[in-house]
Amino acid sequence: MNDNYRICAKTVMDTSDPGINFDEHGISNHYWEFQKFVKPNWHQGAEGKKKLEEIIADVKREGEGKDFDCIIGLSGGLDSTYMLHKMVTEFGLRPLVFHVDGGWNSEIAVHNINSIIDALGLDLLTEVIQWKEMQDFQLAMFKSGVPHLDIPQDMAFIGVLYKFAAKNKIKYIFNGGNISTECVLMPLEILYWGSDMVHVKDILRKFGTVKMKTYPFSSVFYHKIWLRYFKGVSVVKPLNYLPFIREDAIAELQKVYNWKPYAQKHFESRFTRFFEGYWLPSRFGYDMRRNQFSSLILTGQMTRDEALNALEQPPLAQETVASEFQYISAKLGIKPEELKKYHEMPKKYYWDYKNQKKIFDIGAKVMQVIAKTRRGGAY
Repeated sequence: MNDNYRICAKTVMDTSDPGINFDEHGISNHYWEFQKFVKPNWHQGAEGKKKLEEIIADVKREGEGKDFDCIIGLSGGLDSTYMLHKMVTEFGLRPLVFHVDGGWNSEIAVHNINSIIDALGLDLLTEVIQWKEMQDFQLAMFKSGVPHLDIPQDMAFIGVLYKFAAKNKIKYIFNGGNISTECVLMPLEILYWGSDMVHVKDILRKFGTVKMKTYPFSSVFYHKIWLRYFKGVSVVKPLNYLPFIREDAIAELQKVYNWKPYAQKHFESRFTRFFEGYWLPSRFGYDMRRNQFSSLILTGQMTRDEALNALEQPPLAQETVASEFQYISAKLGIKPEELKKYHEMPKKYYWDYKNQKKIFDIGAKVMQVIAKTRRGGAY
């Protein structure tokens, strides 16, 4: 192990995070950010429920006389499924449930989506991304050498959802993002801004081979400023106002919908499972479970010892890695040898390509002040 290696005394964040720093007691900035800035502004009890009820009353008034009063994005993962369950069964919303199929759904995700939709008798609108464009975009990201390979999926999900809401004049989008399981942010060196279109276009210009005629690109200015302040579209994260305990939510969904859990957060996508479970740890030395487990530690859902024990096992078993390597290669239309070449090529990062990070940093600070928002989730 590196002689300069350090790990937080309170969480399991360590020096694999390029931006981590420690105080004199060995406690990291992630712990103190949660204690000083997130926790004081996070209201889950009676105050949170009252605020959510006020928001939902506005949503219902806006939806009077319409087929739907909001859009809820559904990936089949725990957060979005539990959000949908609570919003319909407890708060009586009439959502249009929206799913974006980027070509990587796991069988478990398909089961979980269909189970809750059928049980609740809801309408599901599925938008399928043109595969040749998705495939070429993801190959371009591999060829660029950067760690943030999941931008094509993330952008597709956000872009389609927001543009549909604007086109159909639906004012409220419900999002499963939450503080409870996501309060420790990923370093931008590893997961860069997916909505930096200068960055995305530079990579596509260098490595793309297909004209992106239908791909739902969405810049940060479109969905953070234009939609919010000019079109009046609001994004609501209801799980930030309610008690949301991961294991309790899983148990409830299993009981009510025969929902099937995943081995790790975000593993509803076959690509994300490969990316987070193998590519990031083996190529960039970054295990996203550290963020996930640290979030659960800070919100009282996991002990540090439990997290350390779990981290002793790899995210994906070796035999699973081998089969996924074959699957991902075939899906991308390349040979495993080519994918291996991308794994072994020199590492690149966002700063090796054109980007707008300075502008994004300013924008994040402004939004934190005027809108009380924070990268990775609302306060």
